[in-house]
Amino acid sequence: MATETDYYELLEVERGADEAALKSAYRRLAMKFHPDRNPGDAVAEQKFKAISEAYDVLKDPQKRSAYDRYGHAAFRQGGANGFGGGGGAQDFGGFADIFESVFGEFMGGGQRGGGRRGGPARGSDLRYDLEMTLEEAYHGRQATLTIDVAATCEPCGGQGAKPGTSARACTTCGGNGRVGMRQGLFMVERTCPACHGQGQIIADPCTSCGGAGRVEKQKTLNVNVPKGVDDGTRIRVANEGEAGTRGGPSGDLYIFVHLKAHDVFKRDGTTLFTVAPLSITTAALGGDIDVPALDREKTVIKVPAGTQTGKQFRVRGKGMPALNSGGFGDLVIQVEVETPVKLTKRQRELLEEFQAIETSEGGRNTPKAQGFFDKLKDAWNELTD
Repeated sequence: MATETDYYELLEVERGADEAALKSAYRRLAMKFHPDRNPGDAVAEQKFKAISEAYDVLKDPQKRSAYDRYGHAAFRQGGANGFGGGGGAQDFGGFADIFESVFGEFMGGGQRGGGRRGGPARGSDLRYDLEMTLEEAYHGRQATLTIDVAATCEPCGGQGAKPGTSARACTTCGGNGRVGMRQGLFMVERTCPACHGQGQIIADPCTSCGGAGRVEKQKTLNVNVPKGVDDGTRIRVANEGEAGTRGGPSGDLYIFVHLKAHDVFKRDGTTLFTVAPLSITTAALGGDIDVPALDREKTVIKVPAGTQTGKQFRVRGKGMPALNSGGFGDLVIQVEVETPVKLTKRQRELLEEFQAIETSEGGRNTPKAQGFFDKLKDAWNELTD
């Protein structure tokens, strides 16, 4: 009997390798031994088929569990997984098949819900994380994305068979993808070991995809990101995920938006917040200040005389655009009175003169400070009484 190479050895990974490690190893080896890169090399073609088979088993948790327990015998008719003679312990994968066949029509989704398992199957959804600035979120942008995706093999149209040929119905399961075996009083149904549940046998596989019907490729997409997106916004791009198998529909691409921190603004929904410095003279005398806005138009705030640090001003319609609507949020400006530094001689003289007048009038211009010190004096008097 021919020696069967261990699937983990074929993919050059440890037995405990996770899904990411398996996928990375398969991509590397598939590119190395792909028939298109090794025309006329029968050894490379067989190697490509072998690693494709190994990856197909190990990426499926149920198949991998069966393989780890029984090796290649798990996928042979009457093998050691309890479906042949011998009356050994049942592998969990066998029970999963039983439950799927009994309750599958009620479970919905994926390849369940009735019908042959080997029929058309929808491709997997993909995720892309897109980093954007607040300005880009305000105005919207067209993003160019480059993604790695399993795409439909063009030469065989996703069928897996060499152009000009076609797959034939599996004679072991009659094209159903499942076989039944009697165990005592029970009829046990499981995935067909000959076609691995596909219901079809590809005698002459496509040399471009090795019979998989899909090939790994890079795809570039131009996506219009609408204005108003927020951090964590999810954008669905239909049919741009991985290609389906056996003519099944493609999955979707989901773009998750991540906004960079901004130097001037903080965002809360459609409301923008910023802190604006205010000179001590403008705070005392009142006046106008210019504040920035993302629409790049001049925004003027009228500051009343006697404005204190922490005072907030709200400008309607100067915030972020509301997603999928024509409205805008507000811009909230909080002022922070700035103490002057590096005074000239004349400035110091004027401030000292102002200080002298302020002292002589008993703090009439600074009621909060005067009230604080009055309370403090009262507290001290109570302690000394």
